[in-house]
Amino acid sequence: MTGPSLTELRQTWLSKADILTEALPYMRRYSGKTVVIKFGGHAMGDEQLFKSFAADMVLLKQVGMDPIVVHGGGPQIGKMLDRLKIKSQFIDGLRVTDTATVEIVEMVLSGSINKGIVAAINAAGGRAIGISGKDGNLITARKMERTKVDPDSNIEKVLDLGLVGEPASVDVEILKNFSGGGLIPVIAPIGLGPGGETYNINADTSAGAIAAASDAARFLLLTDVAGVLDKDGKLIPELSVDEARARIEDGTISGGMIPKIETCIEAIKTGARAAVIFDGRVPHACLVELFTPHGVGTIIRR
Repeated sequence: MTGPSLTELRQTWLSKADILTEALPYMRRYSGKTVVIKFGGHAMGDEQLFKSFAADMVLLKQVGMDPIVVHGGGPQIGKMLDRLKIKSQFIDGLRVTDTATVEIVEMVLSGSINKGIVAAINAAGGRAIGISGKDGNLITARKMERTKVDPDSNIEKVLDLGLVGEPASVDVEILKNFSGGGLIPVIAPIGLGPGGETYNINADTSAGAIAAASDAARFLLLTDVAGVLDKDGKLIPELSVDEARARIEDGTISGGMIPKIETCIEAIKTGARAAVIFDGRVPHACLVELFTPHGVGTIIRR
């Protein structure tokens, strides 16, 4: 067998040059802008996608953007708790977090996962630094309060989720210092309470709060679905905030997609320019979203 001819190779090179030329206006648009990326889902567990994501973050930084990565780690936390024979209780999909559990949560998120992402970005030629929301008082947290109506008595009850928190405030100055120094911040969603408590915070919520506080040009949520689908299962490429709310009301958006959309809406209302929900299992999905006219997933705008 013979390899490709010189003519075929030249055609391949020319097509790649065309792609770079088409991407140039978008690179200029986002130069100097902050993009917050929530990294999670299947992409975190796939070695090839993991390396591809790390390389994409290096490229974003190289072309003048300021990427900020916020990561999850629910499955890894679950595995570690199982290994240590610590039983987990869930209420409405949220892990009840006591003192013993939050120590494991912090160990896994701020330890193995965080440093693994940092190492991958550094190996791809970037300069990443791993922190948690506790470092530099980046994320000040408060206890999450949730209520549920008892179906039998119709009485609203307060749910005690333990050390599960939500962002009360975000101090982005520390992130500006990192970005200005050529570093890519990689953030574990752990927050510090007013009494020194450690809080486990949902990664989507943390990323949304950071996107809002940093006036991000884009807030990107990598998920395991293509984006928001209509009632026929077809992708909805774009929604306004009002349209997104209407799709929740009419049941088009349901289940686990509702809190993601609500996080996007809150981020847009409080600072972020736009949010995009898309499938992180698509290779180089972040680059396709930012540097092509069609993008991927569903974008939500003001």
